[in-house]
Amino acid sequence: MYRSVASATPRGGSPTDSGDTVVTLDQVPRWSDAEHRSSMEYGNEDASFSSAYFPDPLTSHSGMESGVSGSVSRFPVDHEINSKIYLWRGNPWNIEVDAVVNSTNENLDEAHSSPGLHAAAGPGLAEECATLGGCRTGMAKVTNAYDLPARRIIHTVGPKYAVKYHTAAENALSHCYRSCLELLIENGLRSIAMGCIYTESKNYPREPAAHVAIRTVRRFLEKQKDNMTAVVFCTTSASDTEIYKRLLPLYFPRDKHEEEVALSKLPADVGDENGETIIDERKIRIKPLPKKPGSKPPAAPSDLPVSDVGLVRRSSSYLDSYLDPAFMSLIKDPDERRQEQWEKTAQAQRGFNCAKLLGFGDLGGPPLSAAEEYSLHSRYLSKANSLNLSEIAEMKIVYRGGVDSEGRPVMVVVGAHFLLRCLDLERFVLYVVKEFEPLIQKPYSIVYFHSAASLQVQPDLGWIRRLQQILGRKHHRNLHAIYVLHPTFGLKAAIFALQLLVDNVKVVYVDRLLQLFRYVPREQLTIPDFVFQHDLEVNGGKGLIVDPRTKYVYHRP
Repeated sequence: MYRSVASATPRGGSPTDSGDTVVTLDQVPRWSDAEHRSSMEYGNEDASFSSAYFPDPLTSHSGMESGVSGSVSRFPVDHEINSKIYLWRGNPWNIEVDAVVNSTNENLDEAHSSPGLHAAAGPGLAEECATLGGCRTGMAKVTNAYDLPARRIIHTVGPKYAVKYHTAAENALSHCYRSCLELLIENGLRSIAMGCIYTESKNYPREPAAHVAIRTVRRFLEKQKDNMTAVVFCTTSASDTEIYKRLLPLYFPRDKHEEEVALSKLPADVGDENGETIIDERKIRIKPLPKKPGSKPPAAPSDLPVSDVGLVRRSSSYLDSYLDPAFMSLIKDPDERRQEQWEKTAQAQRGFNCAKLLGFGDLGGPPLSAAEEYSLHSRYLSKANSLNLSEIAEMKIVYRGGVDSEGRPVMVVVGAHFLLRCLDLERFVLYVVKEFEPLIQKPYSIVYFHSAASLQVQPDLGWIRRLQQILGRKHHRNLHAIYVLHPTFGLKAAIFALQLLVDNVKVVYVDRLLQLFRYVPREQLTIPDFVFQHDLEVNGGKGLIVDPRTKYVYHRP
């Protein structure tokens, strides 16, 4: 079925569309090759991925400015490991290696396997898979390769992804890759080609999955590099290829420059020695027992028989002095830490009871750490990107404006459009996180139209504080100012409480539209009609009131 290539294709080339060409390992671009490096750093196969959301870590120097001097790289340059890494655009079963990986389901059936693999291998593969008794998620099983140029096929089952169980899915995916590599070694094989072990039906985000794949392979090669000759990452789409091009330098740096760039570009959590996510609550925490001052091991009596000397040496004081007691004492366990956290929360809530009495909502609870805020923001952003939130966008509560007088981007918030009774707050928070994400990367401003908002029920400050935690510290650090148009006394009191009890935010109160245009030019804002009517009524009207929902104008009684 397969035929060898008559002449070697150039490095960086693609296999033929017929799919029946045997690609030898010498024809696959090696990661450490210099000519391949130039294409990795500056090439872009898909123009749709030229956005700022996918920055090239080797050409973007913003992270270097944050200062990472003196840091120790978690993935130092290792030329021996780099020489075993390959990146190939095409199906893995076209490559002549010892084993190829098949991403399948628990039943190992053909319908849910990697597209095209069963057809290329022949009917014998399905017959052998039916005898294996299935495979659990995160595990792997091996079969013959039949008509493929490889010697074996390693089948593995990737996890389903849900934001709520992000850590479990990440560790299960890491175990998929590690199980495949372990089976490779156990079967005396030395080279492997693996595609992306996730499917669209399982909803695993592509870029987080690529992080898991690359770091797991790196950690495995650090221990087993003498037993392996090649690991080929295979991609079948432009998006996956672009992702791997950007992430490979972070985990397999080829020189000191890439290693330094990786210090600022790598995620905070890159897993343990196996590449799995570290869960603090599951760690075994050990510390040595305190030694007794002046205690010395008792000398064995010289007149005792040998059998009695053994009894003396088994005494507790002797063991305390001569045995390493590091494993005999645990530091504070997770239950105690959780209890302390609850106590801190209760104490904080008692301290903010006055805010509840004033109707400002629940401002209690301990502040989140930077790592906790980052994790919370990442989970919300990942979920928001996977949902269709068009019904929230149509309500025009939050939308992008132009720029302010100093060129900073502006986000517009319309208080009167916030219809709390018919709004799903959780979906609204997801929409806010998604809309704010491009803005909070650099200084920006917020324009809040409070015009006629007192006619609607507004969320309390406890909810606003929670939203601020979800947006993260970058949002607060880059927020230049909030311009509030037509503020009321109640709103000023609420903002004062938020600044006093929670955090200091620069707020500029503006009573007239003309004053607002000094900070944000008129042509940079899309202003609802009722805001002009409200401004006319408050600052020069004839006693008119405007209902923002119906646009009905009636006289003040």
